[in-house]
Amino acid sequence: MKIILASASPRRKELLSLITNDFIVEKSDAEEILPVGISPSEASEYLAALKASDISVKFPNDIVIGCDTTVIIDNKILGKPQSDKQCSEYLRLLSGRTHQVITGCCIMCNAAKTSFSVVTDVTFRKLSDDDISSYIATGEPFDKAGGYGIQGKGSLLVEKINGDYFNVVGLPVSRLNIEINKFKENL
Repeated sequence: MKIILASASPRRKELLSLITNDFIVEKSDAEEILPVGISPSEASEYLAALKASDISVKFPNDIVIGCDTTVIIDNKILGKPQSDKQCSEYLRLLSGRTHQVITGCCIMCNAAKTSFSVVTDVTFRKLSDDDISSYIATGEPFDKAGGYGIQGKGSLLVEKINGDYFNVVGLPVSRLNIEINKFKENL
């Protein structure tokens, strides 16, 4: 029985290797469309299950792990910015405030399935226009939810976090390790 990470994220791949080196990566092609009326706090877990289900069809007898990370402020999801302008809007919204980063995870094998979410509070320092434009110029924010990566130059924007640092990077390693072990015991 193999472990399959349903994600093309190099960050998730690196973090999963802290749990095990015995896994393969398969990118999910599932359309990440949220149902009408879903709350922002449930979105990550929903999308993680969608990705895991997509890959589980191809590997029904293996353990498939799907993950999704969202950044939420004012009960609104901030996705991956599509332009400098949108990224600037996101960073201005996060400036001097606390937001939530939620990573949903889904573990599947055959008919067995479990899922969970981990929430971390992240507080940004007050950002100047120069802080924002300098960070955008790095190109780092464009493939990251909320328009920043805490593991890179985005760390310079963060004043403090309350919760799991690795969750903000994209994979709550400690909790996922516990859940994988419980899942294997129940198979």
